[in-house]
Amino acid sequence: MSRVDSLRGKITKYAAKGNLAKLVKLAEDQDPDVRAEVALAMGKINTYESGMALIPLLRDSVSMVRANASTAAAECNAKHCEEYVKKLAFADPDPLVRETAKAAYDCLKTSVI
Repeated sequence: MSRVDSLRGKITKYAAKGNLAKLVKLAEDQDPDVRAEVALAMGKINTYESGMALIPLLRDSVSMVRANASTAAAECNAKHCEEYVKKLAFADPDPLVRETAKAAYDCLKTSVI
């Protein structure tokens, strides 16, 4: 069982309870799969702080983490992440990240606060 598999239940529970502090701590994990899972979980918490917590994940060195963070930013309507997501959508070296971020950017730029 991988590390992310053992933490997935906790991550889901933290997101359901809106426990952003625990997710932020896990977002610093060395395992990129954990960070990617945490990014998606943060998208379930629709707060300004959750969007702010996504910013380091939008800058992560691992493409899957960046892709998941851009999706999460759109899910929680983090308008303050729009420029970060736009940069990923048009300038990320990974085509999967660009595609995912473009879809997220389209959601963010058309959403109304």
